[in-house]
Amino acid sequence: MAGPSFRIERTHPAPLAGVDEAGRGPLAGPVVAAAVMLDRRRTPKGIDDSKKLCARRRAELCGEIRGRALVGVGIATVAEIDTINIYHATMLAMARAVDALIAAAGHDPLMVLVDGNALPKWRHPAVAVVRGDASCLSIAAASIVAKHERDRMMLEYDAAHPGYGWASNKGYGTAAHLAALGALGPSPIHRRSFAPVRQLLLI
Repeated sequence: MAGPSFRIERTHPAPLAGVDEAGRGPLAGPVVAAAVMLDRRRTPKGIDDSKKLCARRRAELCGEIRGRALVGVGIATVAEIDTINIYHATMLAMARAVDALIAAAGHDPLMVLVDGNALPKWRHPAVAVVRGDASCLSIAAASIVAKHERDRMMLEYDAAHPGYGWASNKGYGTAAHLAALGALGPSPIHRRSFAPVRQLLLI
């Protein structure tokens, strides 16, 4: 299967931004979104769906993307996730990422391509692209930045709240993470609205 390309971007007006998120599924930590406006003449080689890349390659590409493109990052906190739910927190992080991109670029994108099947409620012309991280270079670039930035944050949280294995599991509900959660109890950055954490608190 061919990797992401500019095929979808070419059907929309420029400047154009791609948006993706990381961290919808974990039991701990924020959800992070990125918005990327690529320069099609200076696009780094090797951009792909972040899930297909190792951590080292994601880090390399994130640096290259930040050096050659306009980037905005948006975060929705654990408190926001627990208050408005993960879906709405994800939409909020995406909106914040585009706002950050506009602040960096000094102008609005004429189109925003968003990975998935839902769009934030915002003023921007936008299209949802299912599996966009696998087909659209702008979204794939955003997926790399979002994943790298969230993983970096989870490494910092692992140092601040040791014992849960976040350096390796990044907050996902692995067997080791669930065992540590049972032994240590929830940390300040566990999502209390997520079932495994909520059930433990009820006990």
